[in-house]
Amino acid sequence: MTQQIGMITVFLSVLIITLILIQNKGAGLSSTFGGGSEVYLTKRGMEKWVINGTIVAITLFVVVRITAFYIG
Repeated sequence: MTQQIGMITVFLSVLIITLILIQNKGAGLSSTFGGGSEVYLTKRGMEKWVINGTIVAITLFVVVRITAFYIG
């Protein structure tokens, strides 16, 4: 059982890293210092899917780790 939880944790970790890395580059700290003056009010299309997918993956990761804590 703990081996499956470990594999799920690794999979979710890689998925979270991938989803974070493919997010929009202009939304970071660089836009604070004068870069990217565009204002986006809503996320659309693939960008919205990536952000929602990241939130779901992080939530699943937390649930799996809490489960692993109580099982182990």
